Amino acid sequence: MNRATANLLLLVTGAIWGGGFVAQSTAMDAIGPVLFTGVRFLAAAAAVLPFAVIEARMSGMRVLPTMHQWSRFALLGTLLFASLTAQQIGLLTTTVTNSGFLTGIYIVLTPVIGIVLWRVWPHPVVWPSGLMALTGIFFLSGGRLGGMQPGDWWTLLCAVLWALHVQVLGRIVAGARPLQLAFSQFLVCGLLGLAIAPLVEPVAWQMIAAARTEILFAGVISGGVAFTLQAVAQRHTTAPQAAIFMSSEALFAAMFGAIFLGERIGMAGLLGCALIFCAILAVELLPALRIRPARRG
Repeated sequence: MNRATANLLLLVTGAIWGGGFVAQSTAMDAIGPVLFTGVRFLAAAAAVLPFAVIEARMSGMRVLPTMHQWSRFALLGTLLFASLTAQQIGLLTTTVTNSGFLTGIYIVLTPVIGIVLWRVWPHPVVWPSGLMALTGIFFLSGGRLGGMQPGDWWTLLCAVLWALHVQVLGRIVAGARPLQLAFSQFLVCGLLGLAIAPLVEPVAWQMIAAARTEILFAGVISGGVAFTLQAVAQRHTTAPQAAIFMSSEALFAAMFGAIFLGERIGMAGLLGCALIFCAILAVELLPALRIRPARRG
């Protein structure tokens, strides 16, 4: 696979993830956020399982994790569940556009959490990027401090939890096969959703049936297929280019929100989206840049 094809696949991945926000939003008309998260990730686990089996056979190793790995993957699945449930609750009272851009703030938060947990200091670009992202949130909320809806705050909580997930993943991913890890954490996330949903919201088979299209898209397509595309494509392109194409998720979320849900934001909101997107790209790209030595003529 050449780099152009890989980047095209990453762009498709960003588009799928952006469309996933629409599916997640419309599903809330028929099903609760916790139950949706649980069923969605069980579907994702089922979608990834065949690829995990193929991966195991090619590597000559077992499909299921060891007991030691299960303890680590369970932590990842729990963080995944907490983050995505917060995002789903947020979509009850915020727009797909806001959710897409506010979720992307995890890229800015991830290095900060690394300082708190591991005392690993990030690239200096994190600090101006963080300020830029906060300014973007201010404009996205309408340019007033009281403009944030409850769903926006839930989505920010999602971004914090997802940043924590990324940091923990970076510490325990060594020695784990990517598809095995994906299947395991998806399974844990799904089982947690099914276990907790009856305690906090109505649960009925009719709800699942009514949201089946959204569940299949968010679980199988956005979860299973998109993850597989990302895993394959990132082997054939550079990290900076991958960041650019996958960061398109937020832009696709805004575009699909406008096309399918009729969402509109004013000039202040557009400025906020632009600032958040620039902050995301700066944190992803600038640390990866290296000064090349001058060629000797």
